[in-house]
Amino acid sequence: MNKHKGKRLFITGIPTAGKSYLAKVIIKRNNGIHINIDDIRRKIRNNPKYKKWVNFYRDKDEKEYYMTTTYGKQWQNLVRQSEGVWPAILEKMESYQNETRLVIFEGVNILPHLAKKYLPFPGIVIIGKSFEEVLNRNKQDSRWGGTEELQKLGAESFFYGKRPRYKAEAEKYGYPVFETADEALEPVIEILR
Repeated sequence: MNKHKGKRLFITGIPTAGKSYLAKVIIKRNNGIHINIDDIRRKIRNNPKYKKWVNFYRDKDEKEYYMTTTYGKQWQNLVRQSEGVWPAILEKMESYQNETRLVIFEGVNILPHLAKKYLPFPGIVIIGKSFEEVLNRNKQDSRWGGTEELQKLGAESFFYGKRPRYKAEAEKYGYPVFETADEALEPVIEILR
């Protein structure tokens, strides 16, 4: 990826950790642009090249998936999905190359190993502070399940399964890790100076 004209930042981490909230706060302060990777995935969901990966979870029975798939395998599936849709994500990022305003790219599919290899700009990882917070946020804005049981299974997957793996990968590749968006705000402002 070539050098961007303006400042860039990526925010990744577990669902419900406050990535979108943090991106919106920073963008509002800096008159920038917020690109949510979920929107990119939605736009490519019918593209034959990406359909398998975009719809990976939607094509499964949620309860069965959470009950029968280990956290390690769930992480492998997220890695495979992220790598599968990465060309579309990278293309979208490159489309902002000449934008002089701050652009923040935010989403779960920006895994630290992909960022390190392809992105010439900084990023952070938000991993959530407690299971209770993750569960409450998942109930307010459920990613997948419509029942309390499924929301709890999802929150367990995010917090106990994905959280330690995001943290380990971020530390391996040198990206700062924060538990909450509020904790990340001042360090991000420093990164962008």
